[in-house]
Amino acid sequence: MKKTLTLLFLITSLVACSQVKLPAPYGPIPSHRQLAWHEMEYYMFVHFTVNTFTDKEWGYGDEKESVFNPTSLDCRQWAKTAKDAGMKGIIITAKHHDGFCLWPSQFTEHSVKNSVWKDGKGDVLRELRKACDEFGLKFGVYLSPWDRNSSIYGTPEYLKYYRNQLRELLTNYGDVFEVWFDGANGGDGYYGGARETRKIDNKTFYDWSNTHKIVRELQPSAVMFSDAGPDIRWVGNESGMGSLTNWCLLRKDEMYPGGDFAKILGEGHSDGNYWVPAEVDVSIRKGWFYHQNQDSLVRSPENLMELYYSSVGRNSNLLLNVPPDRRGLLHENDVKSLLAFRELLKKEFETDLAKGKKVEATSFRGNGFEPSNVNDGNPETYWATSDNIITGDIIINLGPDTDVNRIILQEYIKLGQRVQEFKVSAFVNGVWQPLIDGTTIGHKVIRKFPVVKTSKIKITISKSKVCPVISNIELYRAPGL
Repeated sequence: MKKTLTLLFLITSLVACSQVKLPAPYGPIPSHRQLAWHEMEYYMFVHFTVNTFTDKEWGYGDEKESVFNPTSLDCRQWAKTAKDAGMKGIIITAKHHDGFCLWPSQFTEHSVKNSVWKDGKGDVLRELRKACDEFGLKFGVYLSPWDRNSSIYGTPEYLKYYRNQLRELLTNYGDVFEVWFDGANGGDGYYGGARETRKIDNKTFYDWSNTHKIVRELQPSAVMFSDAGPDIRWVGNESGMGSLTNWCLLRKDEMYPGGDFAKILGEGHSDGNYWVPAEVDVSIRKGWFYHQNQDSLVRSPENLMELYYSSVGRNSNLLLNVPPDRRGLLHENDVKSLLAFRELLKKEFETDLAKGKKVEATSFRGNGFEPSNVNDGNPETYWATSDNIITGDIIINLGPDTDVNRIILQEYIKLGQRVQEFKVSAFVNGVWQPLIDGTTIGHKVIRKFPVVKTSKIKITISKSKVCPVISNIELYRAPGL
């Protein structure tokens, strides 16, 4: 009996000694809702309101409700297009700056309930919710904090009105994955007939912390977007360009929606104390709302591919606006371009050349953190070094010489964003040939380089805040170059 206990003790001790300590999380880390958002990567923005029918970008707020009259509105067409284009959700402008509500809000007369569309019995949000459910898409809402129609905008009473509308959206339309708060606030407007300019203090007027509590209470899984978060930040431009250096971190206590922070938002803060990743919002047309004279100016599939590389490829999500026309349909030119882009994307990343290939590294943490974790197809495994080692090489052996011109890199962001500098090299004619240099990685970076014929690709983590944790490396031979 005593020998058996001694043997069990020795086995237990050996097992305990063989267990390798997990890397500790470093700095801010993403919440569950933010992790789910990162995985979406690409989804649709829908700008649709009275502006669609008045040919404006920003409605003044004095538009007659009767002007809203889509002749063939079909949210199923929107959702099917989004699904076929590879998108994972739709965010709709439930209320833009003109104050017109696409749902029958009980708190204003400026809504679809007073339009001629469906004799005032229609609800665009209800139809879109059903369509998103049918096609397996997530549903999000944009509720402009500015309201150029409301007679009480700029007064303390407006805050109650705004929050009442927010509660309507978050209680009557099922699960919401993102709530979008615009930074445009205050200026000239109709304001119930006052026709004047009203300025507000962006920093204090909205009492954002208490507005955010409503979202947390009613939609705990939803992320909130604004210039400064709290969950997702603006990238700082509307041209579709993410920053090559892109920290998912922000010192957001120093910031507020509508503030002059565009130069900061692209890169974020390397020493940020909150996880607030960037979202790239851009339109498939020159304008955000539909204008017939832009039917020939729709972005080409090739241009959409460039947007993909400059957004998803730069550690951001891509929110691509596709505005319905006066029929209430996505225009044929937009649909054609989106679907062709989807085909280009499939060809671009058709075969992962790194998958299952032999991988080695200058060092690794121990059992469970092997180099082979970077190409095993499991996002929950990762290569990691020991705590005292913050640089290192990973080499993927491709076997026979292989053409390569694309690389995807991903950190295991559940433990924070760590990498500060990296480079990629190819083994050509017995020497390592430099391909690209980079800075941050985060959720995902995708980089292009001219086609190289090589038997090995080396990824060097040359600078990291703490031990690197790399979860995924993919290699491709995309068409062109």
